Amino acid sequence: MSPIVRFAPSPTGRLHIGNIRTALLNWLFAAKEGGTFLLRLDDTDRERSTEENAEGIRRDLAWLGLNWAREERQSARMDRYAAAAETLKAAGRLYACYETEDELERKRQRRRARGLPPIYDRAALKLTDAERAKLETEGRTPHWRFQLLNTEASKPLEPVPTLISWMDLVRGDQSVDISSLSDPVLIRADGTPLYTFTSVVDDIDFAVSHIIRGEDHVTNTGVQIQLFEAFGASPPQFAHHSLLVGGDGQALSKRLGALSVESFRDMGLEPMAVASHAALVGTSNAIAPRAHLSELVETFDLGQLSRSPGRFDVAELRALNAKLLHHLPYDAVADRLKAADASGGEAFWEAVRGNLEVFADVRKWWNVVAGPVTPVVEDAAFASRAADLLPAEPWDASTWSAWTDAVKAATGTKGRALFHPLRLALTGDEAGPELKVLLPLIGRTRAFERLNGRVG
Repeated sequence: MSPIVRFAPSPTGRLHIGNIRTALLNWLFAAKEGGTFLLRLDDTDRERSTEENAEGIRRDLAWLGLNWAREERQSARMDRYAAAAETLKAAGRLYACYETEDELERKRQRRRARGLPPIYDRAALKLTDAERAKLETEGRTPHWRFQLLNTEASKPLEPVPTLISWMDLVRGDQSVDISSLSDPVLIRADGTPLYTFTSVVDDIDFAVSHIIRGEDHVTNTGVQIQLFEAFGASPPQFAHHSLLVGGDGQALSKRLGALSVESFRDMGLEPMAVASHAALVGTSNAIAPRAHLSELVETFDLGQLSRSPGRFDVAELRALNAKLLHHLPYDAVADRLKAADASGGEAFWEAVRGNLEVFADVRKWWNVVAGPVTPVVEDAAFASRAADLLPAEPWDASTWSAWTDAVKAATGTKGRALFHPLRLALTGDEAGPELKVLLPLIGRTRAFERLNGRVG
């Protein structure tokens, strides 16, 4: 049976590098295994979820080339969650609680003072029907908790280690001791279902076979496995990948706004540079640019994910972007060059690609070729003599060498004293592409004008 995976962002903001990595790992797994990649928008937060953010998520995934088989929205499934809640209530696993947050905090404090874990004491399970009616008459609306069970004895949770275990496809044998956890709230007092609940219902309904997500969800897994079982469903396979840290080893959480897909796009970075870095960081593979997602699919293996945090550095991403551009063939950029009004064809691309950091830099080098350029002439007599020695056209890659040999013979100038003034006059810049390939593109007329100090 083909696997089904899902990427489930919340449209309360834009995708950042951590989200991108999770999305890519899911997409690559589905592509490698011939499976299905679903997009699920976890938009039950009515106040913070916006359609603008939802559209931004779609745009970001599309920019990265991550197509999805279908989209689901949790906000459209509220009736389904209500029905699922009734199933749990009928099974005695979902129970009403009436404590306020202040009352719950006081209970936690008292348990801490006694040296006990600050978990919920299940007082609501002892309420009589009359007591519940009285609380509701007073205006209290219940929130609903899921009753965790001792899996060995099938009894309500006891204060002894109760391990929920699974084989994690990244982390190996894993277990969570749910005896130290409170019965989780699945539905708030305002009727809003929470992530732990809605996620499991969705995963069952959509036949999700593999859940690939960050290791910050490991502690959720024990509760979710019990939820799957409470619904009579077999849990999917789990794979919890490590989280990212910055180049300084510090968590990225406070800096994610600057590490969004939108910001990478604004920097002019290539989608495959971002995808290559996100997919390969924290793996046993070297981080190197891949020209197509298919190349990442070929080498993808969950077993190559390290349990150590992956290091993400924007400077490294920029360097990776440059490497990608330096190896792109002309056919891959022909239409983009045309759109950028850089009409020098393959010869121009071959000449300048090694000097690009972002694709937009082609405009700078096309201006150097086609003008206008304000030349920098340090020695007018030398430059004028060099202009007079320019050979007749047509020019090719051998013209630069033949011309500079002639200038050297005529002036006695050599080395940097020869080449640097010519570069400044011809391009107006200290550095750039090799002049043996750039000079034929500039042409004799512009070269003559610039060497004589005229804008050309």
